[in-house]
Amino acid sequence: MPPIRIAAAQSVSVAGDIAANVLVHTKFMAAARQAGVDLLVFPELSLSGYELPLLRDCRLHPNDSRLAPIRDMVRQTHMTVLVGAPLRHGDNLAPSIAAITFFPDGATSVYCKQYLHPGEEKYAVKGKGGGLCHVLHDESFTPAICADTSHEPHAAAAAAAGATLYLAGVLVSEAGYPADSAQLQRHAGQFNMGVLMANHGGPSGGYASAGKSAFWAPGGHLVIAAAGTGNCLVIAANHSGSWRGELRAVPN
Repeated sequence: MPPIRIAAAQSVSVAGDIAANVLVHTKFMAAARQAGVDLLVFPELSLSGYELPLLRDCRLHPNDSRLAPIRDMVRQTHMTVLVGAPLRHGDNLAPSIAAITFFPDGATSVYCKQYLHPGEEKYAVKGKGGGLCHVLHDESFTPAICADTSHEPHAAAAAAAGATLYLAGVLVSEAGYPADSAQLQRHAGQFNMGVLMANHGGPSGGYASAGKSAFWAPGGHLVIAAAGTGNCLVIAANHSGSWRGELRAVPN
């Protein structure tokens, strides 16, 4: 089986504009396909921006017609893609902060953030149950969303479920980056999982994102990281058990 290539899409979201953000996603997907990526991960709430007061108006379901360009492109490219979205539960209910995984065969899977950041409970409900584990090539991956990663039991549950890749869509600021990136590196070392962090490439929801999306190999070695903010792909490829990194800019 060919080596797996995974990537963080360090993208910039347009506040509350689903249509504009779908276009951003397809642009990154096209760039990732050109780079031979098998698995692409977008930041937390990438389809709406981290705009908590707008989440109710941006609620989405995996089968939402507005997401058709993403679903179609996933089938065409044979790439697995994880996007960040406020998940609709009902017309009058608050959404969950979710990661929706689109698979090339048309299937979808939804993971909802289990550990909310203080203040998010006003706008979203937390998910229940353990993380999902999916097989891709010779790897198994589990999604995580931002504050999930600061709770060791979350990463421990992923490892116990058989995950070899821990895929985190986040919004991490400059102030929070040292602690949050160190925690992700510890997860890679303690649980012997590859850890991918997809951070926003620009401001969102009043936060100045640090960018610096990154990948740590199982054991904790930093393989690749973006230098800062801006649109880019942070790519990690596993060649016979050895991980290598690559950065690719994505034009605005």
